[in-house]
Parts: sequence; structure tokens; C-alpha cells
Amino acid sequence: MQTARSKQLRALAHRVADALPAEVAEEVVLTGSVSRGSADELSDIEMLVVTRAPLALEDCFGLARAAGLEGLDTWGAPDEHARRVSGRLEGVPLELVWWPREYAEARMDALLAGETPSTADALVHGVPLRTRGLLATWQERLRGYPQELAAAQIEEAARRWGGYAPAGLLTIIRPGDRLALTEWLVDAAMRVLTIVFARNRVWQPTTKRLAARVAALEVRPDRLAERIEEALTEPDPRRALRIMTELQLDTVLLAPSGPDIDRARGWLREAAQLLR
Repeated sequence: MQTARSKQLRALAHRVADALPAEVAEEVVLTGSVSRGSADELSDIEMLVVTRAPLALEDCFGLARAAGLEGLDTWGAPDEHARRVSGRLEGVPLELVWWPREYAEARMDALLAGETPSTADALVHGVPLRTRGLLATWQERLRGYPQELAAAQIEEAARRWGGYAPAGLLTIIRPGDRLALTEWLVDAAMRVLTIVFARNRVWQPTTKRLAARVAALEVRPDRLAERIEEALTEPDPRRALRIMTELQLDTVLLAPSGPDIDRARGWLREAAQLLR
């Protein structure tokens, strides 16, 4: 069920896609919350444009300007292949990512190897605004989340949890060390999410609208999104760390056995007990 805002923004995206010359842009994919049908008043429009040949950034600016975008800019580190153009259309923020076709095909191999899973998630839920069948082919390739990739992602995510005395965690809840605690909490939350999505063999999305994203997962710790929110907003440092540590423990108990997971289970048990 699309929100009314999703329908409005999709219509704007279609206008941009239709204005891009077909001889240049052979595939235009709508991604983000608009493609999922969940856009609201804060949402922007995100699109992937696949071109037949590499384009200079200046050319991408020119095509975006001709499509009606204003206030053009770019973001991120310079990339040898990809181009990024941001702007506004009728006051709506809009982001265009440009990939030459050869580079796009190489990106699929990288995604299946575990690189930038949020891009894989975006493409899985992408909507073609102009297509030569590329998106359908990519979505078919991404339909299967490799078991060996899931195992590797889970082990790597758990690797930081152990190898030193659990009492070392107490050093980040000293008065005045809230930044160190926050860094740990955020890193732990991201590792928890990596394990949970890999355990379900679902491409990991961005953390926006997290509660809705994790609700559909078959295997997950109880109150996953709520506990992350609690840990990040809890004013008492010790309790915040305990909430996150218990969530980490519940997460690794759901994961398949492996050297790093097994070590993390014992270490997190000790850490959780220490913090109680």
C-alpha cells in the first residue's frame, strides 16, 4: 500500500526519468522509501541512472539541469566510475547516482561478495522507471543470499566481542566518557544488525525506519529496535551498556556456531553478569 506522498514523489521521479535521453540513460531505477511506498513529508527521491558509457560529472550536471533540477551539487569522495548529483525539483530534494553499465555489472559481483549490503537492499526493492531488463536480472541474482556470505558476515561482526577481560568495558562508563560509550553502543548496534540480517539471509538495509525493517525478520532478538533505542537514549551509562550487552548476548545466541560467535557468547555472558 503506497502512501499518498509516495505517489506524488514517484510522479516527479517519472518526470526526471522521461527527461533523460534514452540514448544516454538506458536504465533508470527508483530506490529508497519512494520505491517501497513508505515515503512521508521528510522523504527525498533517490534514483540510479545506468548509462551506456561513462559520463563526466559535468555531463551529469547538464542532464540533471535539462531534466528540471535546480540547486545542483555533488557529495561524497570522488569516484573513478560513479557520479552523484543532488538537486531539487519543485522543492523536493532529489539524488541521482550515475553508473556506467559495465561498472554496474561489476557492482553486482561486489554486492554478492558482501560489499555495501544496503545497496543490494535498495536494488532488491527498486522500481524500474525505464528498463532494458537490467534491474530484473539484478534482482534475480540478489534473490539468493549466499550461505557462505552469511556465515562470514556473522563471524566478522562478532569478532570484536572478546579476547580481553570483560571488565575492560567498565572503562567506557567513567564519568565524562560518554563519547567513548556512545561509540561502543553504536558500533555494537550495527554489529547486532549485521548478525541478525545475515542470520535471516536478508540484505541489510540502512537503519532508517528500523522497527519496520526488522519486524518482518523470522529470527531476531525480542524487541530488537526498541532495545537499541533504549540503549542509545538511556541517561545512566551503566544501564545503557547493560541493555546493549544483553542485546548482543541474545543476538549471538541466535547465530550459528563459529569461532568468533562461540567466544563472543562466553565473553558477553560474563560482561552482562558484571553489569547487573
